[in-house]
Amino acid sequence: MSLASERSARWTEADVPDQRGRTAVVTGANSGIGFETARALAEHGATVVLACRNVDRGNEAAERILARTPDAALVVVRLDLGSLASVREAAEELRAAHARLDLLVNNAGVMWTPRSRTADGFELQFGTNHLGHFALTGLVLDRLLRVPGSRVVTVSSLGHRTGRMDFDDLQSERRYGRHSAYGRSKLANLMFTYELQRRLAAAAAETIAVAAHPGGANTDLTRNSPALLRRLNDLFGGMVTQSPAMGALPTLRAATDPGVRGGEYYGPSGPFETSGHPRRVGSSRRSHDADAQRRLWAESERLTGVTYPV
Repeated sequence: MSLASERSARWTEADVPDQRGRTAVVTGANSGIGFETARALAEHGATVVLACRNVDRGNEAAERILARTPDAALVVVRLDLGSLASVREAAEELRAAHARLDLLVNNAGVMWTPRSRTADGFELQFGTNHLGHFALTGLVLDRLLRVPGSRVVTVSSLGHRTGRMDFDDLQSERRYGRHSAYGRSKLANLMFTYELQRRLAAAAAETIAVAAHPGGANTDLTRNSPALLRRLNDLFGGMVTQSPAMGALPTLRAATDPGVRGGEYYGPSGPFETSGHPRRVGSSRRSHDADAQRRLWAESERLTGVTYPV
């Protein structure tokens, strides 16, 4: 399908194919985009693992899904992406329980946080949004590689366009700006996806890597916004943002549409990609820098201690 025809198409949750027999892992599945992604996959028959930092909130999310879909197959796994020890524990739990995985949705994230560090000393946004997911994906990837139709879907953001990959200061030690650090982490999500896809294709793997972004979804991810911006969002957010269910559609399309190809990026079709039904979209020039992608990959392996089977 051409980009022009995609712009006129209205891909909705009803277009999600039957997911029976598939197992999906969704990080950050207890709220927002992650919850809506997990809910939709479960309602279409997938076994869904809700990988959440707070297990109690994960269980509450599972109860909400079961209230709508009593026969949903759900599992809650503790995953704190800000701790490599927790990532390894979650990966071991997933590997022990599942000989195969069909879908990994790297959705969880933090945005615009004050200067802070992960348990391993990484800048919080880069460490959580990129390094935690890099490590998790590498630790479970062998469970996807031989599964026909398997996918790794990583959720980026419009904010990636402000990101710059400063390899001399990846952890923002010299200077920290909450917006620039977020943009860097979301740029890293895309660069990771493109490099992973290149490696998967070279290995003739069954798995593909795809990215998505939700546009201007109205979720609690903006809780670290300045007070004035939060107030404006409360007053006028409905005019420029969309519901979490609509914001999850690009992720769901990237995860389930049979026409999706490795290395593609999906986002809303409306003006400035802030709202609307999902279609293929473009990403910044910096995200396509192959040398920078390889350098980020090597640095991510060094920082996490995780190497990939491809």
